[in-house]
Amino acid sequence: MFIYSVRASTLKFFAAMLTGIAALVALIIFIPTVEKDTAEPVGTEMTIKYDGVKTNEDRLAFLAQFGWQVEETPAEEKTVTIPSEFDTVFTGYNEMQKNQGLDLAPYAKCEVTQYTYVVKNYTDWDGLVYANMLVYKDTVIGGDVTSADMHGFSHGFAKPEKKDG
Repeated sequence: MFIYSVRASTLKFFAAMLTGIAALVALIIFIPTVEKDTAEPVGTEMTIKYDGVKTNEDRLAFLAQFGWQVEETPAEEKTVTIPSEFDTVFTGYNEMQKNQGLDLAPYAKCEVTQYTYVVKNYTDWDGLVYANMLVYKDTVIGGDVTSADMHGFSHGFAKPEKKDG
C-alpha cells in the first residue's frame, strides 16, 4: 500500500509559486513594450534616433533630425581610436558629448568611424561649418558641429538657441 501525505505548508508553497508565475505572465502579456530610440515628437521635444546608422542616407537623415542640411557626400571619412585615457582636450570634448546625452568613455580603445560633412544651412556664420559624427557599430556615439575657423565655435548636434538683441 502506498500512502502520501501533503502538509499545509507544501500546499501554500505551490500556491505562492503558481500565483507568482501567473503574475509574471500577466505582466509580460498586458504591459506594452516601449520602443527605444524612436523619433516621435513628444510635446515640443523630439527623441533623437542614434542607432541604425548604416548608410550615407542614414547619416544624412540623422543630421536632418537636428535641422542640418549638409553636402550629400562626406568631406572626410576616417577611422579613429577613442583613447584609453582622456587628456584635458578630450575630457572637454567628452563633456560636450555628455551635455547632449552621449558619453565616449565606454568606447575607450575602440576604433570608430568619423564622418565629416559640410553644413549648408548654418545661420549667423559666414565661414565654413562642419558636422562631425563618430559611429560605432551603426550607432552614433558622439559628434559635433564646428566651424573651420580657428577662432570659431564648436557645439553638439543641436542648433544653438538664437540670442535676442
